[in-house]
Amino acid sequence: MAVVGLGKSGVAATRLLARAGVRVYASDASTHPYAGDALAALRVLPGVSVDTGRHDLAKIRAATAVVVSPGVPPEAEALVAAREAGVPIFSELELGFRELRGTRCIAITGTNGKTTTTALVAHLLQEAGLRAEPAGNIGRPLSDVALASERPEWLAVEVSSFQLHDSPGFAPNIGILTNLAPDHLDRYPSVAAYYADKQLLFRNATHRDTWVVNADDPAVLAMTETVAGAKLRFSLTTAADAWYDRSTRSLRLGGFALAGRDTLQLLGDHNVANALAAALAVQQAGVDVARLARGLATFRALPHRLEPVGEVGGVRFINDSKATNIASTVVAIEAMDRPFVLLLGGRHKGEPYTRLAPLLAPRCRLVVAYGEAGPLVAHDLEGRVPIERGTTFEDVVARARTAARPGDAVLLSPACSSYDMFKNYEERGAAFRRLAGAP
Repeated sequence: MAVVGLGKSGVAATRLLARAGVRVYASDASTHPYAGDALAALRVLPGVSVDTGRHDLAKIRAATAVVVSPGVPPEAEALVAAREAGVPIFSELELGFRELRGTRCIAITGTNGKTTTTALVAHLLQEAGLRAEPAGNIGRPLSDVALASERPEWLAVEVSSFQLHDSPGFAPNIGILTNLAPDHLDRYPSVAAYYADKQLLFRNATHRDTWVVNADDPAVLAMTETVAGAKLRFSLTTAADAWYDRSTRSLRLGGFALAGRDTLQLLGDHNVANALAAALAVQQAGVDVARLARGLATFRALPHRLEPVGEVGGVRFINDSKATNIASTVVAIEAMDRPFVLLLGGRHKGEPYTRLAPLLAPRCRLVVAYGEAGPLVAHDLEGRVPIERGTTFEDVVARARTAARPGDAVLLSPACSSYDMFKNYEERGAAFRRLAGAP
């Protein structure tokens, strides 16, 4: 077999295959793959050969199957060669799920909120005393879970559209669709093509399955209307299976009060929706309302997702580096409860920034545009909100610090990927924390 892409997923897949006695050719086009030091351990595994900086297309064409990492685009030379040779292509998610078959699974997908909701699901299960593991796109490959000596009782699996594309056997017991909005238009030819991959979450749906869906999102409701299985809805605007009662500022599961808004230590209405979705899904796993309430009260914001990283000179610095599309940045702006300076830029992903202008006008003191997308950000927003062009990331944060006043916030919510200046969004967020002077 062949493994294409040697990030965390590719390394875990290679190790899992090698443990099963399969001969593996593993390769990455980069001379310095993201997995880094883990490659040395792969090279000494019996039956494993590793290439970096190239793909041996002859070996890939001769493989019985190819396991692909989610970061490898469909048009990559190695995958084109495999398809032309009739070699089946599977995701690492598919490989890990097959090995873990029989383990109960809650899968989470959507455009925004996937990671926080996945972490919430795992946390709520764990707080209820169940052995649960967050995995998938959240950071730990499913194949790595399969390598562990003890299996969890439940999996909370974040799945991206890229992973779903090549996972024909993936079949969770419970699924959450958080929302749908345009994204990844640098990789997909259209929004419809992106949504089509999201819909693959339901390809193996049966009447025994349960789907937790966003009642406030027409695209979600349309996508799930004819899907087999029970459908439970969460809403911020109306009574539903799980909903937010604004009059009492409380999260509710049907007729039961679950938690007061102030007990949920997360910024923004979108995180109320994430909490409702997670609680509703975990309730289907048999966890009672009292334990769900305790779990919500002890959950804290994940790094790089509307994460307050400190207050310096009366200015709150908020790290939302994970906001790599317009929809995520819209959510962050709507969560701001004070005037703010917005850091916007990175590598462009295909959407115009004009959608942000009316949201920024009321409270945004300044937009600092930077990175490869800087000229496009300036073009779309100039004359509609105050804007400056930054150069280095150090300069960007310095400009924000100068513009912000005591009582304001500086918000890093870039609406772009990080790959022009950083190796990933985590590195970008860590740089922001350091430059902000936060502890």
